[in-house]
Amino acid sequence: MQADTLAPPRDTEPEAAPRRRRKGKLWGVRLAVVVVWLASWELAATHWIDPFFYSKPSAIWDRLVDWCTVGTAFGSVWTQISTTLQEAVLGFLIGAIAGVVLGILLGRARFAAEVAAPFIKAANAVPRIVLASLFVIWFGLGLTSKVATAVVLVFFAVFFNAFQGAREVDRDLVNNARILGASRTQVLTSIVVPSATSWIFASLHAAFGFALIGAVVGEYAGADKGLGLLISNAQGTFDAAGIYAAMIITTVLALSAEWLLTLLENRLLRWRPPALHEGADNA
Repeated sequence: MQADTLAPPRDTEPEAAPRRRRKGKLWGVRLAVVVVWLASWELAATHWIDPFFYSKPSAIWDRLVDWCTVGTAFGSVWTQISTTLQEAVLGFLIGAIAGVVLGILLGRARFAAEVAAPFIKAANAVPRIVLASLFVIWFGLGLTSKVATAVVLVFFAVFFNAFQGAREVDRDLVNNARILGASRTQVLTSIVVPSATSWIFASLHAAFGFALIGAVVGEYAGADKGLGLLISNAQGTFDAAGIYAAMIITTVLALSAEWLLTLLENRLLRWRPPALHEGADNA
């Protein structure tokens, strides 16, 4: 009986039903907004605005179908997608790891952080499109220049959150651990890193989008394949539908990565109070 009393409460059917109804209503409203938006766009492009410049949903759909069945001017669309995705994933992993490691280390080393601060701020202020052009000159039109651009965008997005998360660790908790004999490495791995995890994951949700942007911008600056090349070619041929089609594919990739990161975050941060999970779900 005591074990039953101490067991965590489970969602009962009366409590789960309103949650499901609210979620269904939420997705219904979202779907309605998308349908109204697309219908309005199609109607406007048919009667009032020039579809040559603004395109319309039906033309964009036709372009997507054409790319998936026939291919693009540069080969299979799946080759373009896999190229951009590979560049984005590599840039995301390298930039995220570097941002987390350097952010946490500098967050715990105040003097080193003060020394590095102006250099990091100056590097962050450099326009990314300029760096993308330089990377193309330095590394060529291949994968390396696109990965480098993605790394730069991801690094700063993750670094500042990891840095702040390391700074926000409870000092009393750290002091108590040191009194009990914990080494610097043990404090870092057992207290600082877990405490900064929420900050880090908050940045990772946006970081993969930055990685995709870096890959596409790098391809736009110069490439022989990729979604950025499709956008550049569509712009040069005044193909508005092609630009929108490539944008939609990029958005789908970003949303898929966001979904996977959310699953990973929920698995790694199960120790958080349930209220935080509910707040994230309601956001």
